[in-house]
Amino acid sequence: MNLAAALRAALRALTTHLLRSLLTMLGIIIGVAAVITMVAVGRGATERVQEQMKGLGSNIMLVVPGSLSAAGVRYGAQTRSRFTEEDAEAIAREVPEVQVAAPSSRTTAQAVAQNANWNTAIFGTTNDYLEAREWPLAAGRLFEAAEQQGSAKVAWLGQTVARELFADDDPLGQMVRVRGVPFMVVGVLAAKGQNALGQDQDDIVIVPMSTFRNRIWNAGGNVRRIWSIHVKVRQGADMARAEEAMRTLLRQRLKVPEGGDDTFSVRNLSEVLQAQEESSRVMTGLLAAVAGVSLLVGGIGIMNIMLVSVTERTREIGLRMAVGARGRDILAQFLIEAVTLSLAGGAIGIALGALATWAVGQLAGWSVAMDLPAVLLAVGFSGLVGVFFGYYPARRAARLLPIDALRHE
Repeated sequence: MNLAAALRAALRALTTHLLRSLLTMLGIIIGVAAVITMVAVGRGATERVQEQMKGLGSNIMLVVPGSLSAAGVRYGAQTRSRFTEEDAEAIAREVPEVQVAAPSSRTTAQAVAQNANWNTAIFGTTNDYLEAREWPLAAGRLFEAAEQQGSAKVAWLGQTVARELFADDDPLGQMVRVRGVPFMVVGVLAAKGQNALGQDQDDIVIVPMSTFRNRIWNAGGNVRRIWSIHVKVRQGADMARAEEAMRTLLRQRLKVPEGGDDTFSVRNLSEVLQAQEESSRVMTGLLAAVAGVSLLVGGIGIMNIMLVSVTERTREIGLRMAVGARGRDILAQFLIEAVTLSLAGGAIGIALGALATWAVGQLAGWSVAMDLPAVLLAVGFSGLVGVFFGYYPARRAARLLPIDALRHE
């Protein structure tokens, strides 16, 4: 019997008991669909984290103040602001692994331009901030040294703010008022997207640090307090060594007593996102493994139904052997039936998995990414399940003696 004839015989045998075949394939269908969906969700989560890492920049650390305590009451993280701009300058100067250290402070305010207004984040920092965040300007220029030192009324706009205030107009050279102070737009930042917390990084107005201090905070020129320091470590440098060097330097500058707790924290943002990525990969693997159990259960169902089929068709097997069919022909026939049953379930599972992946992306709003290797893996595994669990019933059918098979009632 050639392959085409065996395949036709297999399809005829399976369609004879169509409902039984569909119920047998159910485990394979659910398993393949679950594997494809889980892998797509996990891959989407991984790609999202990778995009966030690109948006954040590489080798980034954030130094933030600790908690403020008063009369035994602790007010939570980042309530103590003891950093100064000199601390950022000291980190950049005295820690060899550090490429740049940008001081920064932020608040929120209403930005007004022409007939539009928009509530946004107002950020005070230096040109080093763009280098630290790997955040280029889409248009315009950097702040000049005189502007940074002299509290000049200049600003960069994020893409969201530029769109909300100026729509399709060119914002460069336009005026934006923040808390009654007019700022000239000298630059528009490139699109950055959302951060790990889902916040829009493009919803921002950036002004020079001295301008923020004297015109937004109105703190006066002698008060050089800042809220955080963005640090970029040189490519290839040891992040752990840089972090330890920064901790030692800041403890000295902030006069933290020996053995006392740090009054600040250093966060390796790249490590946080990498941990999220690894967590999503582990979870995807676990979910795919659980889905794989459905394939095994489906394989057991195939073996069970094929054993029933062998019993029901014993006389047919005896008759075929009596007219010249060899044992390997019988083996091939039943093995092809098992594999066809498994692959048919796999095909239906692919369609169901694609539908489930689309539903998760559209209805739940999750990031999903269905890829060809996952589909091929699921189909290949379903085919192997058919071969593995179909071999024993096929071998049992092939070893029947013709005379005993013909006598079977």
